[in-house]
Amino acid sequence: MTPRRTARALEAAAAAARARPPAPAPPAGEVAAMLARRGLRVAPGRPDLPFPPDLAGAAAAALAAELRHYGFRLFLRGAIRDGAGFTPAQTTRYLTPAQARACAEALVALGLARRLPRGRYALSHPARTFGGTLEWYVAWELRETLGFETARGLKLRVPGVGGDLDVVAAAEGKLVYLELKSAPPKELSRGEVAAFLQRVRALRPEVAILAMDTALRLGDKVLPLLTAELPGAPPRRLGRDQWALTPHLYAVNAKPDLIANVSRAIAAGFLARGPELP
Repeated sequence: MTPRRTARALEAAAAAARARPPAPAPPAGEVAAMLARRGLRVAPGRPDLPFPPDLAGAAAAALAAELRHYGFRLFLRGAIRDGAGFTPAQTTRYLTPAQARACAEALVALGLARRLPRGRYALSHPARTFGGTLEWYVAWELRETLGFETARGLKLRVPGVGGDLDVVAAAEGKLVYLELKSAPPKELSRGEVAAFLQRVRALRPEVAILAMDTALRLGDKVLPLLTAELPGAPPRRLGRDQWALTPHLYAVNAKPDLIANVSRAIAAGFLARGPELP
């Protein structure tokens, strides 16, 4: 049996130890700082966008103005899928040929697509999926319309917690986390919902939102998946298809407007944090 060290020996060993190295520079920005204060490590993801990652100013504002149209987002989703070359009509069955052609010409005007022979088009900056564009757009709107500081596409480096943080926003000392889905509700799996809630539990944000970029109802598939993972948290309707699962967890779709629905959920979450009059 190893003899216990005396108090004097313990103190002497501690006094002789080297000081810890200087602290690293603090994270840049309030979002990164709030994550660091929670003991969370994140790393930037690789941009997957059909436009330059540093797009800013008037060009960014013009793109965001187009992305406010649900039909344009549907079109761009299909254009990304067929980015090497597509006809406007093949991108989505939800737009008329004239609407699809107008969207293609809007991409050309933005410098994001070029015309090819025989009425075809190609993206100037091919991307793998529409997800990165949706993250960019939502982060842009939260920053420009609500004054949030935002970060997007962060890879969470926490043991036992996987996946990316699509959009994280900070304002008033509060953290907002958004999980964005561009696929229809039928493609959402219980595993994806469980992973989202796992990230929410790791972050402990003041407001967490599952935002589905779809005009389809959430009640048929999405809400049952959420309530299955959150027994005892019955959904409460905020609006047409905006739901509160708890005072801090919300699910919304894109009808009639994605950003308006997200903003309504954020407002509900922030108000839930404030004191009520007796």
